[in-house]
Amino acid sequence: MSVESAPAEDLRMDVRALMGALWARLLRIIIVTALLLAATFVILMFVPKQYESSASLLVEDRSSTFTQAAGATTTTAAGGGITIDALMSSQIELVKSRDTLMAVVDSEKLRSVPEFNGSSVSPVTLLLRLVGRNPEPRSVDETVLQNLNERLTVIRERDSAVISVFVRSADPQLAASIANAIAAEHVKRRAGQSLADTAEAGAWLEQQIEALRKKVEEADAAVAQYRSDNGIFAGTNGTTLPDQQISDIGRQITDAQGRRNIAEQRAALISQLLRSGQPVEGVEDVRGSGVIQSLMQSRATYQATLAEKLATLLPAHPTIKGLNAQIAQVNTQINAEARRIADGLAAQVTVEDGLIASLNEDLTRAKLAASNQTRDSVILDSLTREAKAQRDLLDSYLIRYRDAASRTDAGSALPDVRIITQAAPSVVPASPKTALILGAVGFVALALQVGMVLFGELMSGRAVYDRNSLRIVNTEPTLDEPEIVAEADPETEVDALEELEPEPQSIAAGAADDELDLADMAEPMLVMEPEPEPVPATTPAPTDPVAVTPTGIDGLVADMTRGRARITLLAAISDARDAAVVADALVDEALRSGLSVCRVDAGSGRPSAAPGLTDLCAEQASFGDVVHRVREGLAEVPWGERAVLDRRSMRPLTLVEALSDIYEVVIISTGRIGLNSTLPLFVTGGARLAIVRQPSTPEALVEAVSADAASLGFETVQSVVAPELESAVA
Repeated sequence: MSVESAPAEDLRMDVRALMGALWARLLRIIIVTALLLAATFVILMFVPKQYESSASLLVEDRSSTFTQAAGATTTTAAGGGITIDALMSSQIELVKSRDTLMAVVDSEKLRSVPEFNGSSVSPVTLLLRLVGRNPEPRSVDETVLQNLNERLTVIRERDSAVISVFVRSADPQLAASIANAIAAEHVKRRAGQSLADTAEAGAWLEQQIEALRKKVEEADAAVAQYRSDNGIFAGTNGTTLPDQQISDIGRQITDAQGRRNIAEQRAALISQLLRSGQPVEGVEDVRGSGVIQSLMQSRATYQATLAEKLATLLPAHPTIKGLNAQIAQVNTQINAEARRIADGLAAQVTVEDGLIASLNEDLTRAKLAASNQTRDSVILDSLTREAKAQRDLLDSYLIRYRDAASRTDAGSALPDVRIITQAAPSVVPASPKTALILGAVGFVALALQVGMVLFGELMSGRAVYDRNSLRIVNTEPTLDEPEIVAEADPETEVDALEELEPEPQSIAAGAADDELDLADMAEPMLVMEPEPEPVPATTPAPTDPVAVTPTGIDGLVADMTRGRARITLLAAISDARDAAVVADALVDEALRSGLSVCRVDAGSGRPSAAPGLTDLCAEQASFGDVVHRVREGLAEVPWGERAVLDRRSMRPLTLVEALSDIYEVVIISTGRIGLNSTLPLFVTGGARLAIVRQPSTPEALVEAVSADAASLGFETVQSVVAPELESAVA
């Protein structure tokens, strides 16, 4: 009998055989794992326990307005050109530096501690001595520093300015003492460095102050000498004399021009009144004249007498004529006096013109002097600025020097680090972690043993079979002989049946055969397990794209549940409320089925308080702003804050396609079908259109609407009656 090896692609693992092999060796696996765990536990009992304690340091700029020099501003490390990461790294290196650790060694007397001075023999040292490799001899300080560095861990806490100092030791009290000593020594060292920096700054400031004093004196002397040489003298408010003269002359010219204009206008007014024969008593200059006032009083007396005489005498009476003549004479005198006043005002205009001309000449001379002095003041201003800059720098250095001197003399300084947490002795050993080590040993032991068993079974071929061969099943399986299974292919199945059954008969007849030998039942049987025949793919029958499928809401819900209608468009024939009713019913059924739903209001026309579809079309809101989560599994896109929807925008279609990728069901209510319908905005290949009608809607109208929908590009059109309308008809 020849045996041919099957191709590698036809070999399959027998999971039942693998599980049987593991079950047969389960007791051995448990015993070996338990022994390894016990040995590990015993070894861990002899390992020295290490306790860990930690102290925390906070790195921050502790300067404030109360500790800084007058006029100084608070600065940070980042402001000084050093990033916070670089600052923290520098602080950590300072904590681990040799000077800091040596100070801790001296303060804690670690040279006399066997754990640090090397007098205690570690297991590693003992093993090296056994193999003949003794460690190189070193000084006590080097040994202590190395052991301390091995037991020291300094880290920065995540995203903070806190440094944690961890120290491990066999003595928990010693570990806490060393951690606190390292933190305190670092703070002390930083304070000393701050004082040293202050002292060095004070010495440098003292040298600079002496040099600046000489420069300030020289600059002030240069300013005074230049003023004296060029005759530059300052008036009030720091202005020069030519500038002050120009200001005074300009003010006098303005006043003279004002007086001239007033006098000219009043003279012209009086002359005009006189020429027109109108009374001039209303003019202020005329009314204020003493002569005019006397004449006006006389005229008033004559007028009173005239009025009294007219009561008893006729106008032609000599007395009346005499009074009228006297009144006319007084008016003539008033006009004459008014002309004299006008002539006086004209003379004042002439005087003011002469004064203005004289002042203009003075102004021209003052401007010439000012221009000459302006050229000289340029150099003077430069010298003054230099002197002021030197003086300001000297003042700032004096303030800083006094502050530095006071801090150095008092020996007080605020370091940029302080202790925020003191280390405390630990009660739980940090190492060895017995539970973690035992868990790791147990897991590795189980994994190795299970892997070795599975690898052995696979390499021996006991857990591998050919999928094209027959599956041989022993009718009496035993623990030592696992069941052997091999599948048969359809071509060899008929030949095997002919060999086992000389005469063909049905399965039922063979099972009922009384002449079947029971002894043959103990022999291995061939169980035929042919591979399942492939199911031929069915091609759906082509449907008319314009056909309207009448269905109820249950049919839509069923399609949604099966994933056939991810995007459902609702358009009403009669009333937009019909589409809203169907949309509410579909949302309820979809949520009841456990589907995630997003409802889009594209037909109500009622502005909403939140941004929605109209705002998206107008590019007043983004896609994420118009989708509002109502509750778990339900979202909504309202109509929007704007009353009109821009039907030229492609953003609604983009929104619906994106929602179909996020939600299992997208329901769009487009309102009533008509010229203003938003249905053409949502024409997409994966959308299903449901025409919502009333029971009384004619079928011809439904077919016409479906034809219009087909012309838009909808391939699947259904007609639905709203649930409330269906119940009303029932």
